[in-house]
Amino acid sequence: MNRGSTLAGNATFRHSNTALLSVSSVEAPRIVSSTDFDHRLAATLKRLKFPPRLLERVAGITHRRWWAAGTSFDDAAVDAGAKALAEAGVEASEIGLLINTSVTRRNLEPSVAVKIHHELGLPSSAMNFDLANACLGFVNGLILAANMIDSGQIKYAVIVNGEDAQSTQEATLERLQRPETTREDFNREFATLTLGSGAAAAVLGPANEHPGGHRLIGGVMRAGTEHHELCVGGIDGMTTDTKGLLDGGLQLVVDAWHEAQPEWDWSAMDRYVTHQVSNAYTQAIINAIDLDPDRVPITFPHWGNVGPASLPMTLAAESQSLNSGDRVLCMGVGSGLNAGMVEIVW
Repeated sequence: MNRGSTLAGNATFRHSNTALLSVSSVEAPRIVSSTDFDHRLAATLKRLKFPPRLLERVAGITHRRWWAAGTSFDDAAVDAGAKALAEAGVEASEIGLLINTSVTRRNLEPSVAVKIHHELGLPSSAMNFDLANACLGFVNGLILAANMIDSGQIKYAVIVNGEDAQSTQEATLERLQRPETTREDFNREFATLTLGSGAAAAVLGPANEHPGGHRLIGGVMRAGTEHHELCVGGIDGMTTDTKGLLDGGLQLVVDAWHEAQPEWDWSAMDRYVTHQVSNAYTQAIINAIDLDPDRVPITFPHWGNVGPASLPMTLAAESQSLNSGDRVLCMGVGSGLNAGMVEIVW
């Protein structure tokens, strides 16, 4: 595929009457430092001749968070959803759509969404389902819900996400401590150690009935599915071609950025809220499309990569310092690869 070619179809899109009414996050309470991981992997790191403080030096991650014993990722998603509904001033009975975008799941069926729907007390008339698209899922959920609001099919939607990295990281740490682990094994599983736990939720509604809401303007989507084998994750671990994923993801974001330029001017946004991965990824994006680093907030050093929750959690943190009229570009990317950008006017 020629990445520089002009695309037909729905690569760019606009929303007509949807506003973000709230975005909230829930931090997992247990702080787990990269130093803790270094201690657990000390023998392996020494045997394979890796330098000390590898996670901090390579990824820029000093901490990530795990849930307290007895708290599950979907419990946290329920908490985030309830918090977002309260902040939006929308009653559960008014919700017409719930989308769960969590990567984490404990079983194949039923959906994670059904428990969240029940615990939030949503009406039987509210559609609910899981939307899975790796770390881009929350952005996909926003776009899908906005399209349904614009069409008049629903009035209000809640998008939720809850992630739990602990069991995957525990299994990975156990494997990497084995004496037969090679440098290649370590490199393939390194990205798993950058993950974190957290939850987020957003409520969307009709902009014409909420003049104080934050309008979803539109954006661009782009796929690079020739890269679908670069990052493959399961319950017990994740294998990643880190360089291939960085190179492919960067090219996809750059292509999407240039694809949007005939219609959009995103050169002077007030915030660029990106997927939170690592120092290398963030700096590469800043350099590739010439962003002002002061307008690119980062949360991965203390949260790690919280999957689809990382972007809305960062947006929720930034919302405290945004002013009416500020332009925000949400820049998501997910393994597979898919990328999406959505503009929101605060």
